[in-house]
Parts: sequence; structure tokens; C-alpha cells
Amino acid sequence: MNISADQLELALKEKLQPFALDIVDESAAHAGHSGSDGTGQGTHFRVRIGCAGFNGLTRVAKHRLVYDALHAFIAQGLHALAIEIVDPTN
Repeated sequence: MNISADQLELALKEKLQPFALDIVDESAAHAGHSGSDGTGQGTHFRVRIGCAGFNGLTRVAKHRLVYDALHAFIAQGLHALAIEIVDPTN
């Protein structure tokens, strides 16, 4: 099963209600690397996210929330996730 940016977006919106969210599938740039399934999609993603639930949390805690929200996709082939946290003041 190929994982899509739309699937990740739906899960993050449902679980974290972000005020900012951008997801890019960077799998093609990782072809031949560890975790690549040879399709060029669905294994490596970049997530730029901001949500009120991040307020007062450490960077590690924010990243954990994102990983927890996407946990089900790891068993489906999600190999790498680059997370960028959006500050609401920017």
C-alpha cells in the first residue's frame, strides 16, 4: 500500500487540528536509500505543522505528538519523517 500526503494530512487534521499544515512527499529524492520501496513515493515525507496543542511543549514533545498521530503509517511503510514546527507568531 502506498501512503499518500493526503492520508497523512487527514490523520494530522483529525488528531491535532493544526492551524498550519503542509506535507510534501520527498520519496523520489531518496530512491535507492534505506526505506525506499522502489516506487519513488510514500516512504519519505516532510511535514510543516503548527497547532495550539504544541503550546508550552518542548521540541521533542511536539515531534512525539506528530509521530503518535502518524504511528499507524509506520507499519505501512512510512520510513522517514522530517518535521518542521510552525510558530504561531511567525
